[in-house]
Amino acid sequence: MDVQSKLHIAVFPWLAYGHIIPFLEVSKFLAQMGHRVLYISTPKNISRLPKLPSEFSPNLCFIELPLPHVQGLPQGVESTADLPIQKVPFLKKAYDKLQGPLGEFLETSRVDWIIHDFAPYWLPPLAAQLGINLAFFSIVGASSVAFIGPPDKLIAARRQRRAEDLTVIPEWIDYPSNVAFKLHEVLSHQQCEDQDAEGFFRWGSVVQGCQVVTLRSCPEFEPDPFNLLGKILQKPVVPIGLLPPSVPPLDGVANGDETWVALKKWLDGMKEKSVFYVALGTEVTLSPEQSHELASGVEKSGLPFIWVVKNRPLVEGQMGLHIFPQGFEERVSERGVVVRGWAPQMRILAHPSIGGFLTHCGWSSTIEALSLGLPLILFSGASSDLGLVARLLHGKRVGLEIERNEVDGSFTSDTVAKVIRVVMEEEEGEPIRANAWAMKEICGNIELGKKHLTQFVRFLENYK
Repeated sequence: MDVQSKLHIAVFPWLAYGHIIPFLEVSKFLAQMGHRVLYISTPKNISRLPKLPSEFSPNLCFIELPLPHVQGLPQGVESTADLPIQKVPFLKKAYDKLQGPLGEFLETSRVDWIIHDFAPYWLPPLAAQLGINLAFFSIVGASSVAFIGPPDKLIAARRQRRAEDLTVIPEWIDYPSNVAFKLHEVLSHQQCEDQDAEGFFRWGSVVQGCQVVTLRSCPEFEPDPFNLLGKILQKPVVPIGLLPPSVPPLDGVANGDETWVALKKWLDGMKEKSVFYVALGTEVTLSPEQSHELASGVEKSGLPFIWVVKNRPLVEGQMGLHIFPQGFEERVSERGVVVRGWAPQMRILAHPSIGGFLTHCGWSSTIEALSLGLPLILFSGASSDLGLVARLLHGKRVGLEIERNEVDGSFTSDTVAKVIRVVMEEEEGEPIRANAWAMKEICGNIELGKKHLTQFVRFLENYK
């Protein structure tokens, strides 16, 4: 590519780890393709990013915009990972105050494109004024985007939508689908909504104001929704692919990672596909009662496991240290390992002894597991689109959802134990294990991922 045709691209994710990392992956690819990329976020989020090899430094530049303070947001908090769900609206208000500093920066930076997230509903008029094109990057999959629906309907229904409206298959879905929310998921997610600009309004506004929609999926994985999306969004829809992660080497120590050394030694002593992995992401918030019930189900399953616990605030303000019933860790010490804080998830999942993943249904975690052919024990985290992802994967028969009460989200430890055993070892779960294994061909296909990323970059380059 000649110097003249190089693009100047700003990248502006929402302040959540599940958004920040996919935006970084796309930024790295754009930089490798010779474009100049400005990755814009707040200082603490940028400091938490993984260190990049020096090969990226000429084309990838990190721009720190200090997060303005708002009443109600704890001092020093810059991402959803550090907040209980009911305080997320204050983070959205602080994010909205970045409009001024971002505008000032863009005025002097000669940017061709901004790749942005769902949250900055105020960005389209600002970009139009500066003559900058917008690419809305949805980090959720095509089934979720199709469920959310046409942008004009989202804007028109502002503050008039009932929770029950989201528990049915929308009228515009023209293919067989089971993808809808349960009532408890909608009610739980409402806690993180900013009443001045709720999520659907933000989403509708950025879709209406952008030049192209891209999303972290591909037609090979979700054919029916992709056939529908251009029609309902009234925009070009260009998949970015699933961004499959590369599998790190299982031997050796990365960055002095003693956690992995100990876990690998333990896993090496277990039978192939006998261990299930439990991780509920960085942002799922459970009540102590729910945590204890889940732990009791894990215990009752009788199977070996690794459970990674994030030290984050719970509903009642307690930290994640208190999520287990009394004596749990002692009782399961012969067959269970609890890891507190960070753990090398991809390395754990890639170990031959891992045979399944009890997940909160985050899109990144889902893709990681399916890229390795692992079947899923689906426990919807009840915020964002996690419930929709749970329905999609249950419908695709690559996982089995733990049944919960539609209204209050309650469940029993017996149900948890039963689903774990079916997915991991019982004959009834054989088709699920086979389907998940077959999904490696799409979700773990690095070449397919590169093909979609390249097509997205070509769209940006050739857009008039």
